[in-house]
Amino acid sequence: MSWSQQLLHYQNEIRLTAFFAILAIMGGWEQIAPRRALMLSKVVRWSNNLGIVFLNSLLLRLLLPTTAVALATLCSEQGWGLLNQMQMPLLVASLVTIVAMDMVVYLQHVMMHAIPLLWRLHRVHHADLDYDVTTGARFHPIEILLSMLIKFATIILLGPPAVAVLLFEVILNATAMFNHANIGLPLALDRWLRRLLVTPDMHRVHHSTEDDEANSNFGFSLPWWDYIFGTYRSEPRLGQQGMQIGIHRYRDPQQVNQLPGMLWLPFIGRVSEYAINRRQWQRDESKQPPPSEE
Repeated sequence: MSWSQQLLHYQNEIRLTAFFAILAIMGGWEQIAPRRALMLSKVVRWSNNLGIVFLNSLLLRLLLPTTAVALATLCSEQGWGLLNQMQMPLLVASLVTIVAMDMVVYLQHVMMHAIPLLWRLHRVHHADLDYDVTTGARFHPIEILLSMLIKFATIILLGPPAVAVLLFEVILNATAMFNHANIGLPLALDRWLRRLLVTPDMHRVHHSTEDDEANSNFGFSLPWWDYIFGTYRSEPRLGQQGMQIGIHRYRDPQQVNQLPGMLWLPFIGRVSEYAINRRQWQRDESKQPPPSEE
């Protein structure tokens, strides 16, 4: 059995091991050397944030007849997708797959901020009043379902190797937990690492309550897309310690850090403009922007 076949054979074990290993490592790091003081009880936040992860996993199993890896296997057998029409080594095809699918995640993330109805779903992720490793996994079930359908469409069009899809899913999950962790890296290391990977300080800017900061640094794994498309921002204007996490309008812990409130959050309030290219503040960086409508 080849290494790729072995990975596919043990894919569920690999996913679960990677998830709990990164969760334990980042959780321990946060406990030893937190980047910011937390506002709320970690027990309450973790139980609710991980609760929505469990709910999402259950719903995906019930609602979708297949998985991303199984779909990639079917595409390979049927010859569907661009990469299945080309002859290239597995390693090269895997690298192309990981980079291409990461770009799709970046574009999807931008779309979640640019389209008001999608922002209503995505604000469940942003409404967390604190920022730690579990923030990287809290998404509304409808957004998770939509994300999986986008991933399925990408796989059908791209035709990636099944093992590359598995590697991408593990990498994306691991990097999302890493860059949402309440940790800090030495400044020199952070600056160097940002060339290759989204760091916690880089992505934390994206969780600012200020719209111009929240509408930056969309990358989850690779930082290149933010550099290429002009959405990169090095630091929040008030610094990593001074910035406020969350959404201006939603500050009630019962609403944004309890599972029932998280599930209901997309369905409250009016649908307002939240396009990325719409600015409601003066561009003078010395002035504070007004609170967001959302």
